[in-house]
Amino acid sequence: MEHERAGGTGTGAEPAAAGQGQEPDAPRPTDPEAADGDGPPPEPPVPDGESGTGGAGGKTKKWPRRARRTALALVLVLLLPLLAAGIALRVNYAGDPAEGTYTRNKDAIWLGHAWVDGRKTDADVTALARRLQDTGIRDLYVHAGPLEHDGTLPKSAYPRARWLIAAVHRAAPGIRVQAWLGDNLATETPDGLHLADAAARTAVVQSTREILATGFDGAHFDLEPLHSGDKNYLSLLDALHKVTEAADVPLSVAAHQIDPLPALHSVAGALTGHPKWWSQEFFGQVARRVDQIAVMSYDTAMPLQSLYGGYVAQQTSLALEVTPPSTDLLMGLPFFHETKLGHRAAAETVPAAVRGVRLGLSRTDADRENFGVALYVDFAATEADWTAYEKDWVHRGR
Repeated sequence: MEHERAGGTGTGAEPAAAGQGQEPDAPRPTDPEAADGDGPPPEPPVPDGESGTGGAGGKTKKWPRRARRTALALVLVLLLPLLAAGIALRVNYAGDPAEGTYTRNKDAIWLGHAWVDGRKTDADVTALARRLQDTGIRDLYVHAGPLEHDGTLPKSAYPRARWLIAAVHRAAPGIRVQAWLGDNLATETPDGLHLADAAARTAVVQSTREILATGFDGAHFDLEPLHSGDKNYLSLLDALHKVTEAADVPLSVAAHQIDPLPALHSVAGALTGHPKWWSQEFFGQVARRVDQIAVMSYDTAMPLQSLYGGYVAQQTSLALEVTPPSTDLLMGLPFFHETKLGHRAAAETVPAAVRGVRLGLSRTDADRENFGVALYVDFAATEADWTAYEKDWVHRGR
């Protein structure tokens, strides 16, 4: 999302030390007398690969071959799991989706801050309504923040919210306009919103109460990076749900991806300090506390469309397994185009994502009614993105 993306590692190599995997020099005389032919004849060369640098007393070390074997073993240990994972994802992308696995008319799109700060006009709303016509989009997540690090939200952050809500309701009846709120969390850096601070959580709840009074049809939260198992986050959701229930509007959240392998978030956290994934158990705990949960199923670092699509299929299945049927589950589609660490635009495409979503839905719960996709993000979308969404998911034009 807008708050935090990308990361990576680099590798380097150093020249090999003498005798470590290098071929030994040819035998040569050890003293002038031997050079003149008066000394003993030189010893025959040691068979290739059996020695490195000479040791005291003419002894040779026999570790280079073992070193090479050890290095090869380490490479295999590292590469084989990656190869196996790649094969599994490619297999996951195979097959045909079930008939009828198309939009349930519960899709959503994230909209940028320009819609509430005065940059958009009535003509823009008219064009948006035309764009949304005959699609499956029901919810607009309109960026109305970000929250301050203390949980407050100045009204100056969304000066044109009332105008937007009224204009959308006129131009596109039935479309809900939700306030998209978020902030960077102080989970990996000292700067950010501290969920452990009870006063900050109280301020977030009050900010939500105030922005809903503006007329928004729901509250959508994107707090990142949010570590798996954060009990303070669950407490915040419990408090927020009381506010949204009282206002008779949905509580919605953007969710991290689920561990593709058991406890992978713990391993990633220990190695990098950035867990990235949530456990499936924690995902379910969040899903049971909200009305709508949208998985940010992009920024996966997958190099190929087939691997990305297989990954999305797996994520869809994992999310369906623990999301209550009463909660809307939405899978994110990449309506943006960047190539950097963590995201390859040529791999993370809308067609690959939609096919993955349909395959996961087909295999796990093909008849799930409260299900959809969420498009990220309006200001970066291309005509090709919209065409793929309409053709492959809305099933329009066939």
